[in-house]
Amino acid sequence: MEKLALLARLEAKPGKEQQLADFLKNALPLAVAEPGTIRWYALQIGPSTFGIFDTFADEAGRDAHLNGDIPKALTAHADELLAVPPVIEKIDLLAVK
Repeated sequence: MEKLALLARLEAKPGKEQQLADFLKNALPLAVAEPGTIRWYALQIGPSTFGIFDTFADEAGRDAHLNGDIPKALTAHADELLAVPPVIEKIDLLAVK
């Protein structure tokens, strides 16, 4: 059961919105390959604001994701794509349907 989550907010540099959207779409296979990640969503919140929301059964799954390929790839492209560092929040899920 999903008990934990992460919410990452990403702000694209001006003119890099589509590149960030494409990066997030292309990250899906990496998320699928993570056994501890139950659900993974890439989302667009506003014209230049994007996010990732993912859920986990336990802290081990969440930690594995935080140390996995998606954060590494995002870090490698952060200077090119992001206006500010990502804001990553650890979340405890209270109810899930």
